[in-house]
Amino acid sequence: MADLHFELVTPEKLVRSEDVHMVVVPGTEGDFGVMAGHAPVMATIKDDAELAVYRTAGAQPEKIRVSGGFAEVGDKGLTVLAESAEA
Repeated sequence: MADLHFELVTPEKLVRSEDVHMVVVPGTEGDFGVMAGHAPVMATIKDDAELAVYRTAGAQPEKIRVSGGFAEVGDKGLTVLAESAEA
């Protein structure tokens, strides 16, 4: 399967822009995994939670602490607009 384009943005800067295998997003209505080909969706992100970024299938996730904001899945991949982010 093709890679997912993932971008993490805060009001201050572009934190990440890369192709990954999967990202697990901590949504306010529940966590959800996003891979290439995911249906379009927009969700709010929990305060003080962690994104789990899987660079390749079967890899250990890289955790990125985020606080608030939105996640949007569209034709170009996953964009997370967070109030703050700490890698």
